[in-house]
Amino acid sequence: MAVFKGAGVAIVTPMKENLDVNYDKLEELVNEQIAGGTDAIVIVGTTGESSTMTEAEHIEVIRACVEFTKHRVPVIAGTGSNCTRTAVYLSQEAQRVGADALLVVTPYYNKATQNGLISHFTQIAQSVKTPVIMYNIPGRTGCNMQPETVAHLFNHVENIVGLKEATGNMAQAYKTLDLTDGKLEMYSGEDGLILPMLAIGALGVISVWSNIAPADVHSLCQSFFDGDIETARSIQRKGLPLIDALFSEVNPIPVKKALNLMGKDAGSLRSPLTEMEEASAQKLAAAMKAYGLL
Repeated sequence: MAVFKGAGVAIVTPMKENLDVNYDKLEELVNEQIAGGTDAIVIVGTTGESSTMTEAEHIEVIRACVEFTKHRVPVIAGTGSNCTRTAVYLSQEAQRVGADALLVVTPYYNKATQNGLISHFTQIAQSVKTPVIMYNIPGRTGCNMQPETVAHLFNHVENIVGLKEATGNMAQAYKTLDLTDGKLEMYSGEDGLILPMLAIGALGVISVWSNIAPADVHSLCQSFFDGDIETARSIQRKGLPLIDALFSEVNPIPVKKALNLMGKDAGSLRSPLTEMEEASAQKLAAAMKAYGLL
């Protein structure tokens, strides 16, 4: 059975004024997401500012999210690192505190070879029993996991079950599915490509957009699964200007701004991320108003 099918939210980590994690607000956001139809919570990923957390914080945020979710939807914990030993440790700890699956990004900065990626993901997956979804986002990591590498890992490591595909390369995504006989659990990592990714066989999306419009992203996926392609197409098309604004500066700067504009009190960002520039913020507010969120 798939880890999840539909819309998984790459949820933000709300912060207090002193930039400590705001656990009360995180619980509110988790509950709002589930009420809005979100099919899975993806915690401490890129959108959750995992790169500026200590290991202790990272694990505690996962534990808290598992507690808040109360098994209503799967919790998928980001446990990737550019150090294999660190990723193994975070993965084991995420399993210990109850995560349902792991999202493991390709190692960044190191620029591992394809053999290095096979070694990295194999060591991580074999250190746990929890299902592993690999995450390929070369625009952030400087490392592109090739379809043949994904297929090798999927075919040789039992609990490697899926891929968050964020290359923006539809031909690469399709080749990856082809090499795994369509059995790989693929999720779109691009909000602007949800519908085309579903059309080639993806099971859903791990979404930034869902932070502010969970019901719509869920409905887009469900409409496709129900065969109502026109409704899915309409939701995707309506969302494109908003998605463009949500990525007008590096994620998660705009989505935290959007939540704050909606009165959700997501707080600020940890350095080196900074507050949204005024021109971008105005573009975002205009897109949100046009969408009906403000």
